[in-house]
Amino acid sequence: MTQFVIHGGKKLQGEVEISGAKNAAVAILPAAFLVDGECRIENIPQISDVTLLLESMADMGAEIRTVNRTTMDIRCRGLSYREPGPAMGEIRASYYFIGALLGRFGQARVPMPGGCDIGVRPIDQHLKGMRAMGAEVSVEGGYVNAKARNGRLHGANIYLDVVSVGATMNIMLAAALAKGKTVIENAAREPHIVDLANFLNAMGADIRGAGTSVIRVFGADRLRGGAYTIIPDQIEAGTYLAAAAAAGGDVLVKGVIPKHLFSITAKLEEMGCEIIDMGDMVRIRRDGRLHTANVKTMPYPGFPTDMQPQIVTCLARAGGTSVVTEDVWDNRFKYVSELAKMGAKIQVDGKVAVIEGVERLSGATVKACDLRAGAAMVIAGLSAEGVTRVTEIHHIQRGYEDLVQKLRGLGADICEEEVSEEPESSKNLA
Repeated sequence: MTQFVIHGGKKLQGEVEISGAKNAAVAILPAAFLVDGECRIENIPQISDVTLLLESMADMGAEIRTVNRTTMDIRCRGLSYREPGPAMGEIRASYYFIGALLGRFGQARVPMPGGCDIGVRPIDQHLKGMRAMGAEVSVEGGYVNAKARNGRLHGANIYLDVVSVGATMNIMLAAALAKGKTVIENAAREPHIVDLANFLNAMGADIRGAGTSVIRVFGADRLRGGAYTIIPDQIEAGTYLAAAAAAGGDVLVKGVIPKHLFSITAKLEEMGCEIIDMGDMVRIRRDGRLHTANVKTMPYPGFPTDMQPQIVTCLARAGGTSVVTEDVWDNRFKYVSELAKMGAKIQVDGKVAVIEGVERLSGATVKACDLRAGAAMVIAGLSAEGVTRVTEIHHIQRGYEDLVQKLRGLGADICEEEVSEEPESSKNLA
């Protein structure tokens, strides 16, 4: 078993470079199956979810050539239909193969998605969109089975009953090669949706309105290939900003799109941090104690649910009472019991957490309940007194590239350590 060992209480100083966006990459990579040619994809994050996707795509016949550490050439010219293996069911992004394969080949059989347990995350809106475009869809034996009735999907008007990032992107994938025009109403507006649309357009698709609540997709007969660079990761950048806010110090977060971070940086300013927008960089300084704040997660451009655990960890040491409302997922406060081991005082009632700030947190052995909760445990360890051990770090490695090295570059005392057996204090926590 591998764990992170953190000696806390050190202020963070220096610069950190942000990697490509996880939530964009896990959709753009399957989108390569729509391209009857070769595409070069740059700024691919080196995370376990991406590794699993690339391995599965190679098994399905895609020719993948590594150009450098973050750049791949993917060739799907003349490809025949193959199903992704059962390993794809380990990650949430497996559902993007439904739209990509159905759009290219008129059929798809894909494992039901896995990923973090942060509440009920149905794919009914995804399947609603596929059916509207002429697919017969069933869910049997842990697999989604979909087949276009006439061999090719057709355009349709699709109204999403709820704002769903995954459904918006999956329908875009399916519609890129569909016959005619598809209109997605009540679409999500996150930056990675715009990134997927830009990638597809760079390959020859015709998608308009991404980033608004109405997206129009004019189906193409073929996507020809091209080159594209994935945007920087909004949540990774926000996580380092939160780490600097919690631990204190002066950190320059490089290679970002500041407007994607507005909801995060505005809240950190409210909490007493100094934020300086420097074009493609954001600098954060924090010396005194953090102030309290009330936070409500919302779809973009609101405060992102993927930053909720990190901001709660910051507020755990703020001076006074804060209230955080989770308005996206049902089960995203599971990590609060782990913070309590470090001395945090947080009461959860349904989707609302009331946080009484404490003077200090103390190191303890805690587990990463999921990807973003794991990042929160690392932030807590950085700001705590003493030694913190974070277990089940495979969750964190799903979405953060070189976390230990990047934090060490900021002066953090953190390392990855192999242990022969599970520490007693982290047993029976599930």
